Amino acid sequence: MTATLSAQHSRRPLIFKDPGPEMLEYFRENGFAVLGDAFSPTEVAEINKDAERLCRGEYGTIDTGKPLAGAKSTDELMRQFLCIHYPHKVSEVAMGAMKNPRVIAALTGLIGPNVKAMQSMLFIKSEGKPGQAWHQDEYFIPTRDRSLTAAWIALDDATVENGCLWALPGSHRSGVLYPARDQTDPRFDCTTEAYDFPYRDEDSVPLEVPAGAAVIFNGYLLHRSLQNSGAHGYRRALVNHYMSAESLLPWKWPTEGTHMAAADCRDIVLVAGRDPYRHKGLEDLNRPHSRRDKDGGCDR
Repeated sequence: MTATLSAQHSRRPLIFKDPGPEMLEYFRENGFAVLGDAFSPTEVAEINKDAERLCRGEYGTIDTGKPLAGAKSTDELMRQFLCIHYPHKVSEVAMGAMKNPRVIAALTGLIGPNVKAMQSMLFIKSEGKPGQAWHQDEYFIPTRDRSLTAAWIALDDATVENGCLWALPGSHRSGVLYPARDQTDPRFDCTTEAYDFPYRDEDSVPLEVPAGAAVIFNGYLLHRSLQNSGAHGYRRALVNHYMSAESLLPWKWPTEGTHMAAADCRDIVLVAGRDPYRHKGLEDLNRPHSRRDKDGGCDR
């Protein structure tokens, strides 16, 4: 019997020990699957320690947008941040997490033998900080072959109370990108929200997972997260995005005189197999930057 998930099932999703056929079948049916113990406790602690170094500016290349208010401790400093984009650009720890062998084994089973990454995001969601409204990652990172896949790595136990992911099982299967609009709900960061899709909030399930687990999900899956309730510490996560290296990545406007069909962002990291487009070379376009939250609002 195919493993499916609904709001009436256990609050905790199935956690797979290995990225084998059962996990792949579950993923194809639901649009996500959880790989348990993708990262050891030592590796999780190392990533969290590295996050402190990033927030303190030890790497020296994180664009914070505007000066940080004075912070008496590392903890106070970190609580000003919502997300640091592209930490793998400056951090060997983040780059190592992007190439994690257990995660890559799952990705090659789902995507194929040739896999590239194009983005990393380190979320630091402390008490009271907002989540993100319903969205599909492929809306923001378009691929030519619908192969976009995320690995959401829990750096703390992710629970309903501290703002875990919620997903609409099976919402990836239609392959439809739903429209998006601006939203002002204070539960969410300053992002757009997907709407006009044939699902209700009540159809969603919470993806409560332990630290070290990786939630791997399809780029068309509708998902969101809610606020950290304000009494349970951090809900940190490192999110990496991957796709087939055999597909172009139309993530930027092509140069003048080039057809849109040839658009291909080459700011990528090959994590498995070979790169059929290696003759194009690589680019270093995106720089590490942060989103910060000081008073419940957000910085654009």
